[in-house]
Amino acid sequence: MERRERFARTILNGFESYFAEFQNITLAAKSWFENADWHGIQQASARRIDLYKVHTSRVNEYVELIAGEHLHDLDFWRAARGAFSRQIEGHDNFEIAETFFNSVYGAVFKHRKIRNEYVFVFSPHGDMPPADVSKVYNNYHLDASLPALLEQLLDDYAFSIPYEDKARDIRNIDSVVKTYLAPRFDLTRGDVKFQVLKHHFYRNKGAYIVGRIVTGSNSIPFILPILNNEVGGVYVDTVLFGSDKVSVLFSFTRSYFLVDASIPSQYVLFLQQLMPAKPISEIYSSMGYNKHGKTYYHRCAYRHMEKTTDQFMIAPGIKGMVMCVFTMPSYDFVFKIIKDRFTPPKEMTREQVREKYRLVKRADRAGRMADTQEFNNLAFARERFSDELMEELHKVAPSVIEEHGKALVIKHVYVERRMTPLNLYLHDATDEQVQDVMDEYGNAIKQLAAANIFPGDMLLKNFGVTRHGRVVFYDYDEIVPLVDCNFRTIPAPRTEAEEL
Repeated sequence: MERRERFARTILNGFESYFAEFQNITLAAKSWFENADWHGIQQASARRIDLYKVHTSRVNEYVELIAGEHLHDLDFWRAARGAFSRQIEGHDNFEIAETFFNSVYGAVFKHRKIRNEYVFVFSPHGDMPPADVSKVYNNYHLDASLPALLEQLLDDYAFSIPYEDKARDIRNIDSVVKTYLAPRFDLTRGDVKFQVLKHHFYRNKGAYIVGRIVTGSNSIPFILPILNNEVGGVYVDTVLFGSDKVSVLFSFTRSYFLVDASIPSQYVLFLQQLMPAKPISEIYSSMGYNKHGKTYYHRCAYRHMEKTTDQFMIAPGIKGMVMCVFTMPSYDFVFKIIKDRFTPPKEMTREQVREKYRLVKRADRAGRMADTQEFNNLAFARERFSDELMEELHKVAPSVIEEHGKALVIKHVYVERRMTPLNLYLHDATDEQVQDVMDEYGNAIKQLAAANIFPGDMLLKNFGVTRHGRVVFYDYDEIVPLVDCNFRTIPAPRTEAEEL
């Protein structure tokens, strides 16, 4: 076997090892849920995030040995890419394997010299494997009564511990389905069926049954959240209907699910049918494949840049003390760069800020903190940056940018879903919207506290409003675990001046 073939095979073996361990952690989620071992599932979720770095680092040690003096030879990498592409031909998860190859290359070249001839900027096999989603769901036909169908469904998705009161759960689901769907669906038709993904989704204290109800050309997504009563039983907590509700559950503001999906792309495509507005990159990330979510995002971003002409500009809102934020009018994401010097009274280092972002990546985000993708040496067309933005970048972060001819390289940047800053939202909101969003603001702070997160700086400008109207915290430089905080009662004013 030629050196490049051994080299490529080593990377593929590393991917298979990573994927197997990822799956093993995921397969244990059901037992943690049944045992109400919430600490165990949180630890496992964090460990699963760390797996990728562990396995790519291990592979880098081997490829350095195998490549020898060719390690930094781009012609060698071109040949290795070709060998790897042949080895993954027909692989069920080739798209995630390609991302793994890219990560090994990125570690060698410090995320520079990213070209499609050396890595998989784009895949010769297509963005995703051809997937037959019918293989990943169970079909339940409404041949008899709805309660009978629901009983069969709950039996098929049972746990090693019993339902607290299955008959009650069936009555509740039956009532909600008929009440909610009666105006939209004719449940008496002979073609009504429930299509339910074969495996539960686990996260924190919940297990979720995910599917859709189909009749004719109409369908509606649904989710059954299941909770453990911590005294030896489980129960169906509620029923969620519609793309918006499902999208909130799979939001970029939540921790990653653990789900037994041996071919993730099949689950991703089914879920994308339930949530057409949600980017596929976010669906991959929601299942724990955040590194491939990053790859998919980058491809979509490149295509967006190819078909648009608007320029990057400073993001609307009050400028941050720590971050410089920019976006495009046509784009649903923002880019966040750590400044060289922070605006007083902020006193911290760049590394401390990056550590806060790592904390958020591993923490229970509780639906109230935005996930981010981190990029090094990300290249842009210089002409797409407005003069005002370039002036700002040279002023606040000159060490982070490099200009090479027509290209602008940003050495380190975070990418995050774009939201409306809460202070700007309030400026144009109706009285009813103000009341609703301020309730959301309070709920965000409470739910972050329940997840052991204290925001530190709770100014309105540090929160954003999503398209679903949820309030999300996105300024992480001062977050700390709540248990590390010491809260004191504000003393009574001693003078009239102190009272003011």
